[in-house]
Amino acid sequence: MTRLSEQEDFQVALCTAPDQETAERLAELMVSDQLAACVNIVPNITSVYRWNDASGRSAIEKDAEVLMIIKTHAELMAELGELLEKEHPYDVFELISCNIEQASSAYLEWLENSLRF
Repeated sequence: MTRLSEQEDFQVALCTAPDQETAERLAELMVSDQLAACVNIVPNITSVYRWNDASGRSAIEKDAEVLMIIKTHAELMAELGELLEKEHPYDVFELISCNIEQASSAYLEWLENSLRF
């Protein structure tokens, strides 16, 4: 099969969740909607970040989280963001992505066949 997409159109996206159950629920939604071909869930990460409290004061926070590594396509990032906007429990959730610069042609073909276009 000839791939419709260029390699650089495929993305690895990162998104954190508060716990394993939430990450699994979100991952299942992404894969069932074919917005992600695969989501790896990495438990037990620690996030350290600056956050403003209700009074507007900035503080350094540290929380246990779960990381989702999402394999998707650039054309699906907006829809993926909409799904997370609706389903993610955080008011401000992380969704960042990088182009896949190198991958086997068989893997790229599997990605393309697993995603909605």
